[in-house]
Amino acid sequence: MPRVTHFDIPADDPERAQKFYKEVFNWKFKKWDGPMDYWMTTTGSKEPGINGGLSKRIPGQMGIVNTIDVSSIDKFSKKIIEKGGQLIVPKMPIPKIGGLLNVWILNLTCLEL
Repeated sequence: MPRVTHFDIPADDPERAQKFYKEVFNWKFKKWDGPMDYWMTTTGSKEPGINGGLSKRIPGQMGIVNTIDVSSIDKFSKKIIEKGGQLIVPKMPIPKIGGLLNVWILNLTCLEL
């Protein structure tokens, strides 16, 4: 069964957002060595949950995006469209990771595959 494996928090001011999450939840941030400003986010290690990332908000970007690990992006893309989802960003490579990514909106929820 596909599961959520990562989240992305877009922020207008990433430094301010990191300070907030550090002080409130004790989350840890590490700058990603990729082609964009992105911080890998560790939310804990003992409790159930997932880690994610924090990025500078792209104009028009909605709220938090959840990444779902699937066996085939093409297969699940077809299923999502058949069930009423919409493609809002085309499939593309993820730099330094090698995977592919689709972003969908369904009932105003953003998902990445």
